[in-house]
Amino acid sequence: MSSADPVLAVEQVSVRFGGVQALDAVTLSAEPGRVTGLIGPNGAGKTTMFNVITGLEAPGSGRVSIGGRDVSGLSAHKRARLGLARTFQRLEIFGSMTARQNVLAAAEFRNGWARDRTDAGAAADAILDRVGLSAVAGARADALPTGLARLVELGRALATQPSLLLLDEPGSGLDSTETEALGDLLLDLAADGMAVLLVEHDVELVMRICDTVHVLDFGRRIASGSPAEVQADPAVQAAYLGAEAGAA
Repeated sequence: MSSADPVLAVEQVSVRFGGVQALDAVTLSAEPGRVTGLIGPNGAGKTTMFNVITGLEAPGSGRVSIGGRDVSGLSAHKRARLGLARTFQRLEIFGSMTARQNVLAAAEFRNGWARDRTDAGAAADAILDRVGLSAVAGARADALPTGLARLVELGRALATQPSLLLLDEPGSGLDSTETEALGDLLLDLAADGMAVLLVEHDVELVMRICDTVHVLDFGRRIASGSPAEVQADPAVQAAYLGAEAGAA
């Protein structure tokens, strides 16, 4: 695996909503060529962390760097131009457009700012093939099953050619065969040099594909390490996995 500098560095980030400490001095990173997991129980602060990284939520303290550049003061769209893309826990697609049109729109958006412009149509078709949507390319996105619609959202993110990809529960709504294919795809993307940061409740998927796993609980990072190290951590077992899962 790559030992390069991290594409993403989050340093001592804290966020408070009224009397709730959503994130408490959290530090984590994501490296090129690796899939990094971010797990924890509901309300642990995972989506808040994604919102801070992408510029949708301003932290009370701490900083975020992408590609070695401090982006803490940059807007979400400027961070996207630095190579950041994400999907959402609540599915966000253009429902009245086809699967291909969703991906094509993102490819065309990228051409609006990128210096290395590409053939947007060819790029969209290649991505649809890669994520397994060629057969439903002409179907309206809002007519697709949830699992396929999530792949549309993933394909749209890939069309911006990110170096850092944040995925918020991409396995939600997928059956076991689709989940296995998703895992293989994310490993392929990492093998191409992309940094992937994954929030996912499917522990089996996380443990299969992630190189490093960070665990949040009540806004604090309680563990970080390899999947085996995290599974064996008593604090993680108590907070999230359960003693039985940890022993397994």
